[in-house]
Amino acid sequence: MSVLAIDAGTTGVTALLVARDGSVLARGYQEFQQHFPEPGRVEHQPEEIWQAALQACREALDRAEHADDAPTAVGITNQRETAVLWNRRTLSSPRRAIVWQDRRSADICTRLADDGHEPRIVELTGLRLDPYFTATKLAWLAEHDKSVWREVEAGRVALGTVDSYLVARLTAGRSHVTDASNASRTLLFDIVRGEWSAELCDLFGVPMDALPQVVASYGTVARTDPDVFLGLDLPVAGIAGDQQAALFGQACHAPGDVKCTYGTGSFVLINTGAEPVRSSAGLLTTVAWGAPDGTLTYALEGSIFVTGAAVQWLRDGLGIIGAAAETEPIARTVPDSGGVVFVPALTGLGAPDWDPTARGTILGITRGTTRAHLVRATLEAIAYEVRDVVDVMTTDASLGLPALKVDGGASENNLLCAMQANQLGVSVERPKVSETTALGAAFLAGLGTGVWSGTAEIAATWQLDARFTPGRRDDEAYARWRKAVERAKGWAD
Repeated sequence: MSVLAIDAGTTGVTALLVARDGSVLARGYQEFQQHFPEPGRVEHQPEEIWQAALQACREALDRAEHADDAPTAVGITNQRETAVLWNRRTLSSPRRAIVWQDRRSADICTRLADDGHEPRIVELTGLRLDPYFTATKLAWLAEHDKSVWREVEAGRVALGTVDSYLVARLTAGRSHVTDASNASRTLLFDIVRGEWSAELCDLFGVPMDALPQVVASYGTVARTDPDVFLGLDLPVAGIAGDQQAALFGQACHAPGDVKCTYGTGSFVLINTGAEPVRSSAGLLTTVAWGAPDGTLTYALEGSIFVTGAAVQWLRDGLGIIGAAAETEPIARTVPDSGGVVFVPALTGLGAPDWDPTARGTILGITRGTTRAHLVRATLEAIAYEVRDVVDVMTTDASLGLPALKVDGGASENNLLCAMQANQLGVSVERPKVSETTALGAAFLAGLGTGVWSGTAEIAATWQLDARFTPGRRDDEAYARWRKAVERAKGWAD
């Protein structure tokens, strides 16, 4: 018995077959193309996401060693905020998806803020008025892609996030659903009432009947069509946005549990329980997951736009490293960054500063600066960015931080984990299974179909790989970082 998890990320799709003991029986992975039509714009072709999902699932299933490894349910987790459109009948997409990183709707956000709408938006959604979120992208489409938008208004084209699109493809178009964790990232969802907001749909010009039905994060909500999905007839029984899925996969099931996922960006979430906690300092109040009885669990989130992407830039943009794994040995060749500070605001700044006009900044360069100093400064920047968020988070939630659970690609970097522990002053804990986003989707689907009886049984599967205990914290270096962040702000203006 296993559960099939589909993790549709920003650059590729991972599929895992997860056993009842939480171990990974088999995995598959397939990348898909990123499109950058103009500066500040990021797009994906939805059909390529679907084909990557099929290929990744096929690989995982083919690598399963025993017939008993066959999946009994499917869980989905996904890059959030990305706006996807598709024809309800043919399931083809009339245009490329607008990705969460895309900043084209900045002017719309400015206009709405100038008109005084932001306080009400924050009150209803727990989010900020920022191009990051789905509704601003849909408002841009309504203004700039009128032919497609007419199809939306006519009811022929559906709107959704990546999870909704994948469920539509998995079910041959029979289901148009999303869960509360994804809905809560759109700027269209009332997080207290737990439903789409007619007021916000009207404000952003989004037809409510084009949006998916909001369902529970676990429990059977759809069924795959074997004719389109590898011959599999399975319940779709778990759905969550990637960061909420990672929170669940890290067994952060109780208020005060905190995790950080290091991916393209980094996302720090703290479980705040049954009541939404409002942030006074730039964090997002979000739905963590929704139960079948309608009960919502909430989280505070700090969204950092560029962390792993900064390492990718060192590799692909500057060419000073050949692979991300090289950053640790290169950075260890120097004792510190030599005074170099890198603010990786390559697509603006997220939490807690929230400045879409900030741009990447490198300060402190001298004749003695080497690539090792820049590489080390990049790792330091990631640790500083997470500290920025955690310092605010623990204050807003009035909760202590016993430890930070970490996952994602960069969590394999021991030097980064040690730096993070030093900056936070608490232990950093890395699990044996680092693909906790997909693991969370599997746990939700298995919880919804009886594979696991409850969260206590799921938590018992979590196993520690490494614990990094804090050493000396360099507050002087952190102060230089904050000074550099202020220098980076407002540049695009």
